[in-house]
Amino acid sequence: MTETKDLAYWRALAERVPLRTQAYIDGRWADAADGATFDTVNPATGQVIAAVAACGGADVDRAVAAARRAFDQGIWSGLPRSARKAALLKLAALVDTHREELAVLETIDMGKPIADTLGYDIPEAARTYAWYAEAIDKIYDEIAPTAPEVLATITREPLGVVAAVVPWNYPLLMASWKVAPALAAGNSVVLKPAEQSPLTALRLAELAELAGIPAGVFNVVPGLGAVAGQALGLHADVDCVAFTGSTATGKRFLQYAGQSNLKRVWLECGGKSPHIVFDDCPDLDRAARAAAVGIFNNQGEICIAGSRLYVQDGIYDRFMAKLEACAATMQPGDPLDPASAMGAIVDRAQLDRVLSYVHAGREEGARLRLGGERVRTDSGGFYLQPTIFECPSQALKIVREEIFGPVLAVTRFHTEEEAVRMANDSPYGLGSGLWTANLARAHRVSRRLQAGLVWVNCYMDGDVTVPFGGVKQSGSGRDKSLHALDKYTDLKTTWISLA
Repeated sequence: MTETKDLAYWRALAERVPLRTQAYIDGRWADAADGATFDTVNPATGQVIAAVAACGGADVDRAVAAARRAFDQGIWSGLPRSARKAALLKLAALVDTHREELAVLETIDMGKPIADTLGYDIPEAARTYAWYAEAIDKIYDEIAPTAPEVLATITREPLGVVAAVVPWNYPLLMASWKVAPALAAGNSVVLKPAEQSPLTALRLAELAELAGIPAGVFNVVPGLGAVAGQALGLHADVDCVAFTGSTATGKRFLQYAGQSNLKRVWLECGGKSPHIVFDDCPDLDRAARAAAVGIFNNQGEICIAGSRLYVQDGIYDRFMAKLEACAATMQPGDPLDPASAMGAIVDRAQLDRVLSYVHAGREEGARLRLGGERVRTDSGGFYLQPTIFECPSQALKIVREEIFGPVLAVTRFHTEEEAVRMANDSPYGLGSGLWTANLARAHRVSRRLQAGLVWVNCYMDGDVTVPFGGVKQSGSGRDKSLHALDKYTDLKTTWISLA
């Protein structure tokens, strides 16, 4: 556990942890066909960790061809479900066994605190592989209630080749949410990690091979989104793209599908989630802590971050004082220090983007109540204080647009109707939350909020057993739960005349 190991331990492990930097295609490690590389940078120091293969169209072609060949040969898709289950359970065990190494790779590559990667990200990834392994041999096909002279069966079949394009904020966990159900269902997978955070995906490929997943069934193609991601989106032999990332990029994948083979595209995109605290909140201290963690955890780089906070008049001043006190305990520190509650922003480009929103908030008339400054500049890393704005208008950029950083926009409200109206006044519909002691209000407001996820008297709680995803421009389809299998399978009806 992180509490028994100090900063020196994690720094030493980071120095010696092995790095994979080549692509993994058809069971082999290889440089990009044209020899291109890109640098992956440690956000805590600004220093280059390694040069990683920058896959292009030729590499994507090889990976998709290998995945298609493996699928058509049935070396994975044709296995009994019990055999796929055994391999995925072994992969889950390997992820758990190597959790410290994977946690360090995630922390140095993405900038999130080691307490988070070791305590949540890696264990949850392992659990996801184990959960889908256990689930897949418990999914039954169906027989339709037709006339006696007919036998109509409904069977669930794998799609074929799935491209999983995942973000940098939860690199291994987001990959597991897509790779685990896709593999469990019998598909072959080509995983493209974000260029900011490719290291754990490449290590996962090694563990998948050790687990006995056959060559070609699981491939990893690191590369730039505009190159490798686009190549996967346009590829005529990819049957499905499962994407998590920005709404702008999600729209491009829909365009790629229309320009190619009408492949399935499942999107988990941006969010600007409202977090509402009514004046009958049962526990202001707990709600204030949840509001702080809901936006400042993972440096605010969370799609479901509660980035719009609505607080009712009667408790506004008391609540804001408690919120500020909570934020004061979440200052950024060295990500390898187990005591750090916040780490570093993923790269310089993202830091500059977040700072531009801080500037916009000031220019447009929001009141900066806390933070807003870059800190720890002597480290060379990309650190930003927890930042709180009080917003007089819902038209401000910091209220309307996803920032993906530790910036909170707070608005006072008067009535329940006003809170719901402001909460729904967004092109996004991913997460939402509300705090109330009134059971009728909890039901009523939950139903009215336009979001795929609603938390009542908590925020960002979850489990692999429940669906995750949004509405409106936050995307389509669901990760996690048995419903995720709907994205990676087709239903086939077979009508047999017994006459």
